[in-house]
Amino acid sequence: MMVSTAVVFREFLGCLMLGARQPMFLVLDGHPIHKATLVQEFATVRKGHLKLFRLPAYSPHLNPYEQVRAHVKHSFSKRLGQSEDEMQWPAIASLDRIQKLPALAKPFFRQSECQYATM
Repeated sequence: MMVSTAVVFREFLGCLMLGARQPMFLVLDGHPIHKATLVQEFATVRKGHLKLFRLPAYSPHLNPYEQVRAHVKHSFSKRLGQSEDEMQWPAIASLDRIQKLPALAKPFFRQSECQYATM
């Protein structure tokens, strides 16, 4: 099981920033880790090179990641008899595939609710 903490998320943001030549804008959901002081301070120290924007509460329809999750869940809808452990690796493989093939990810951002993320 992966443990997510503000420290881990800050490290992730640091990795994202490596080699970035232009400012990075991230749209985040309301998870407490995204609101943590440690994370906010990390963004502030970047002096405009990392901007964090939060989605409104209860707005999963605005979050492209929710579209990705729905896609992955749909691909497993016929495997309901499998245990959680048996479904973990195919789910990870599905997410890896989306990550490596941008053409698979683009439709999630083309939905009318998520087009703000393409600007």
